[in-house]
Amino acid sequence: MSSRAQVVGTEVMGVVNVTPDSFSDGGQWLEPEVAIAHARHMLDQGADILDIGGESTRPGAARVPEAVELERVMPVVTALVGDGARVSVDTMRATVAEQALDAGAWCINDVSGGLADPAMVDLVAERGCEYVVNHWRGPSDVMNEMATYDDVVADVHRELMERVEALTAAGVDESRIILDPGLGFAKDAHANWQLLAGLDTLLGTGFRVLVGASRKRFLGDLLARDGVPLLPMYRDRATAAVSALAAARGVWAVRVHDVPGSVDAVRVATAWRAAEAELRQGSTTIGTGEIA
Repeated sequence: MSSRAQVVGTEVMGVVNVTPDSFSDGGQWLEPEVAIAHARHMLDQGADILDIGGESTRPGAARVPEAVELERVMPVVTALVGDGARVSVDTMRATVAEQALDAGAWCINDVSGGLADPAMVDLVAERGCEYVVNHWRGPSDVMNEMATYDDVVADVHRELMERVEALTAAGVDESRIILDPGLGFAKDAHANWQLLAGLDTLLGTGFRVLVGASRKRFLGDLLARDGVPLLPMYRDRATAAVSALAAARGVWAVRVHDVPGSVDAVRVATAWRAAEAELRQGSTTIGTGEIA
């Protein structure tokens, strides 16, 4: 009898927005003690990683002062690291990243991929942390003007690999780099769907891939009724569907606001992939004349 095929499952990253203006849940978790309680609840629901952010990157959002971002993020990071959680910090600032890493954060999730703050690259190289490189063309208040591509899958792949080259040239360990196609960042709905359909291009690089589709506008547009996009809070079932499909393709993690739906979706996709792998293994064994 052939041994059961082993498939590594996709991880679920829970979003904790410590902001008043995030597109989905701005203000809900602004107070540190509320954000900490919410994050702990996400862990109980099955989140593998917690992604803490103190600055909204929704389309049109303005930057917040560094001191404000630190005041929002650091109490939450410190408490959750103290709980033993794997903590990622969603920031474009090297100073915020440095303090978060000093407090025990495991990963820096930089939506600018190191372009917003040149000091970030050297920090990541020095500290050897996990680093999410998001595809980014410019700040939130102007990014919609940059949503022009010849071939969005090829263009995003090329631009991400340019960032990888810059990171590795600065001494960042390739094994620490995670790629994110940046759904919604300088991309319209059609581009987002193309990137999801073309995930194999990024997966083929050998780098881990993070998908962050949760509650985004292109899902609201897809589910619109009478021309009115579905509100963010009602997009979780569609998000879970994307999580299942992305996990079935083999992405490293999905970043979501609602944890239980995507935890279940990922478990289904992982079981499906394991069954497919077992069938392939059995077919190979039969083909070599062995008993399956």
